[in-house]
This record gives sequence, structure tokens and C-alpha cells, in this order.
Amino acid sequence: MNSDNIYEDPHRVPQHSLRQYVTTDSVLLPIPRDTFEKLYLNPKLPHKGSLHKTFGNPTPIALMGFVLSALPMSCIQMGWRGAGGNGGAILPVYIFFGGLVQILGAIGEWLIGNTFSSALFFTYGTFWLVNGTSEMPFFAVGVNYSPTGNNLEGQTTDMFYATVGFYYIFLGVLSFVYLICSIRTNMCLVLGLIILVVDVGMFCGVYFNLALGNYGLAGGLKVAAGALTMALCAPVGYLFIAQILEAVDFPISLPVGDLSTMILGKTQRARMAEQVNKPLRDFLPQ
Repeated sequence: MNSDNIYEDPHRVPQHSLRQYVTTDSVLLPIPRDTFEKLYLNPKLPHKGSLHKTFGNPTPIALMGFVLSALPMSCIQMGWRGAGGNGGAILPVYIFFGGLVQILGAIGEWLIGNTFSSALFFTYGTFWLVNGTSEMPFFAVGVNYSPTGNNLEGQTTDMFYATVGFYYIFLGVLSFVYLICSIRTNMCLVLGLIILVVDVGMFCGVYFNLALGNYGLAGGLKVAAGALTMALCAPVGYLFIAQILEAVDFPISLPVGDLSTMILGKTQRARMAEQVNKPLRDFLPQ
């Protein structure tokens, strides 16, 4: 048998039959770019190590915790079926699903080198911990606002409402920073953060109007904030479903709107420029 005949020996391929072409994907990691960002919500960057191949993907775990906390909260904010009480009946859901699960997901993202998604989950996981524990008498967040030292009475004062309002202002500023960074990931995450920024602004309006005594307007803003929270769960839940399907190698793959090839990063631009200029340098006189 002639060893040069590729039809007789399918395991041999002449070297000249395959050529490598430089693309935005080939200068970074071997994982396809759209799959990487779908799985990790993080721009595809070069980094040492391969822990993402050793451990499981923590992103859907954190997304699951967020959705299972935010959806009931949205129904409570809108007062569906008589729900209310600031979610006092499901404080453990806020603390464990919304807080602990997202914090664990953030640690997993940090371990495999995904800084952006790690920061996201640390931020909003802590938000849910704060949201849940502030309703617990043990933390007594209203004591300093009551002349009698009554925790529940302190939580209904104008000063208490105004103080909480400033917390939501700066949470909104941080969320806007995340929104700017997310334009290098995918459309689902960008849409979710757009809704979140507006949603946080609504909650800010709720507390400041309560502080001013505008209870009717505050009630309307609270319902609007609940509706936006439910709308936020749509893109986040879609991301969760897309990642779970990828985790079991499901034959159907849901698109998430990859944006990384539309807005190239600094590292990508530098490496592509180097690859383009390399052939030119070879012809220049030394």
C-alpha cells in the first residue's frame, strides 16, 4: 500500500492539506467563543490553568439561586393573591437560595478565573443576604431609628426609609458599571442588567417617597418594581435554561446573542495586530 495515498490510509493527512488561519477565536482559548460566554457569562480571555475543565460550571447554580429568589419576590411586591409582608414568610429562600447559593457560585467563578461573573454573583448574592437578614429581629436594623428602641417602629420612620434609599442609589450605580462591562458578553446578560438598573431605581424611588410621606406614589412604584423584577427573570431564566441544556449535551442549543466578536477586547486587538504585522516584518530588511 502506498503510504502517501490518503484514501488507502485514512489516518494520514498530508501536512500541506491543512492550513491554520488566524481568527479572533484562535488567538485565545480552544473553547468556541459563543459557547464560553454562554457557559460562564464572562468575556473569553487568556489565562493560565484549566480549572474550568476540572470542575463543573458554577454559573447555572448561581442563576438558579437568583431566579428562585427573584420570582417569588416579584409576586410579593405586586401583591398577587394577597402576598406581602416584605417576604417575611420566605426569608430562608432569600438567605439560602438568593444569598448562599449565589455566593457559592461566585466562589466557583473566582476559582476558575472568571472575574466578571464572580463579581456579579458576589454583589447580588450579598444583596439577597442583606435583604433577608434585614427582616430578622436578630439584626435589629430599626432600633437606632426608634426613640423607644423598638425595632419594628424604627423601620417605619422617615429617616430609616431615606437611609435605605441611598443604599439602592449606589447599588444602581454599581449595576450600571456592570451593564457597561457586559456589552462584551451576550445580549441576554445586557438585557437583564438594563432591566435591573431600572428596577433598582424603582426601589430607590419607593423608599425616598416613603420618607417624604408619598405613600400612594410609593405603592405604585413598588408594584412597578415587582413587575420589572419579574421581567428581569426572563433573560436570566433563559440563560439558566441555555446553560443547563449545554451541561447535558442536549441536541438543541439556545442562542444567547454573543457580543464578544462585535466588540473586540484589548487583548484580542493586540494579538490580531501582531499576527497581521508578523508577515510584513518577515519581508522587511534586517
